This record gives sequence, structure tokens and C-alpha cells, in this order.
Amino acid sequence: MNDLRSLKPVIVSELFPIVLEELIKLLSELTKEDWDSATQCGPWSVKDVCLHLLGGDISNLSWKRDGFSVFSEINSYAHLVQLVNEHNARWVKSTQHFSPQLLISMLKFTGDHMTEYVRSLDPLALGVPVDWVGPNPAPNWLDLAREYTERWHHQQHIRDAVGKPGLKEARFLAPVLDTFILALPRTFRKVVAKQDTAIHINTSGGVIRDWVMVNNSGQWELYEGIAANPQASLSMPDDIAWRIFTNGISLEEARKQAHFSGDAELAETVLETTSIIA
Repeated sequence: MNDLRSLKPVIVSELFPIVLEELIKLLSELTKEDWDSATQCGPWSVKDVCLHLLGGDISNLSWKRDGFSVFSEINSYAHLVQLVNEHNARWVKSTQHFSPQLLISMLKFTGDHMTEYVRSLDPLALGVPVDWVGPNPAPNWLDLAREYTERWHHQQHIRDAVGKPGLKEARFLAPVLDTFILALPRTFRKVVAKQDTAIHINTSGGVIRDWVMVNNSGQWELYEGIAANPQASLSMPDDIAWRIFTNGISLEEARKQAHFSGDAELAETVLETTSIIA
């Protein structure tokens, strides 16, 4: 018998000030060499990642809180990715003259404003789309969860780069995985399968989670729980799962870290999931 349950909202508002405090504390302890350290974010250094986080705060406050945006009309998902990548690269390049001390102060300032804004929102009201989930307006809780994952995984990139322990306790990492997994239906949208085909996805470690993807009349639906006889299963450590969903690990390495059973090709489709825009 299947034990499937509808997904619950991922409520993260109270984590914003905690993760911000941890970031400011971390950055305040960095050496000059630490700031220049390479990260997993392509060519970006630790300082570049911090500049990106600052730019994200500024963009969010200007657009979502204040209703001001300079983005032109977006005509496709590919166009959105292009615009975001160009905007991010332009911002990081143009702010290289910021000192680490100023950057820390500005991150604290914008982070406090983001916390205030986040707490002002009704999590169940409709807001902007979360494009890697789908094109339609999403409830505020989903957009806020997306913003939380952005702050968490980039802080983790910094921690990895300078050899500092990550915020991998369940209270921090569980909401990240619960949010990233929501990209699965979009990943599977072109995968053809028989009615009621089920794929079981599990994470192990400090965050144990079980989800099931079910094909229902040609549409893939995501649930919490365990399927009795899934056609495919995939299990992966929690510390690997978030890296898979943020393109932080190669597909080849992801295959080595995951355990498959049943239809391996179907299960491996999970590894193609990207839960970030760029």
C-alpha cells in the first residue's frame, strides 16, 4: 500500500535573521586570503559570492518590496536565465571596488531590511513565479523558501571555500531540500511513462526525507511518503542532494554518490534537476 501525502508549505521566515547573523559572523572572521579564495560558483571568489548576495538583496527590495524593476519583458525561460546571468555578472564586476568591511556592513543593512520585508508577507498569498518550479504566480511561502535557499547555499559555498563548518543541522538544511525538490515535476515534464508509474526519492544523513513522483494521466505529481512498489528508486546523502540541485557536482560524480534500484534511467532523471535560475 502506498503512503503518500500532499506536500506542506515550507515556512522559513524566522530563519532569515539567523542565517544572516551566521553569515556576518563568518565574514567578520575571514582573512584577506579567505576573501580571495575560489568557490564552486564558476570564476567567483568568496568576495564575489558576497557581492552577489548583496546584489540579490538590493534587487529583491527594489523589485518585490518597492515595485521597481529595470528588467525588460521576458519572453521565455531561456531569456530569463540569460538576463539573470548578465545582470549577476555585471553587478559583481562593477562592485569590485567595495572593501570587505563595507561589504559586511551593507550585507547587514540589506539583510535586516529583507528580514523585515519577509516578516511582513502573508505566506499563503500569491506572489511572483518561482520559475524553476513553474511559470505561474506562486504563494509567497515558495518565493521566500527560494530566497532562503539562495542565502543558505551561497553561504555554504563560502564555508566550503574557507574550510568552515556548514549550517547543515536539520533545521537549516531540511527546508533547503524540501524546497529544491519542488523542481522535480518541471524536470520530468517531458518524460513519458505509464499511468501510476512511481519514483521514490530518499535523502539520508541528518535530513531523512522520502518523496514520490507519480505519473497521473501524463502529468507528474510530487508527494511526501513511500510507494509500495516503485518502478524506480534513488537514494542520496543530504549533503550531496543540495549540491546536485544547485549544479555543484557533476552528473558523473552524482551517479557515484547515489544509489539506484529499478529503472535506473528513470531514477537518474532526478539528477538532472536544477533548483536555481543560474
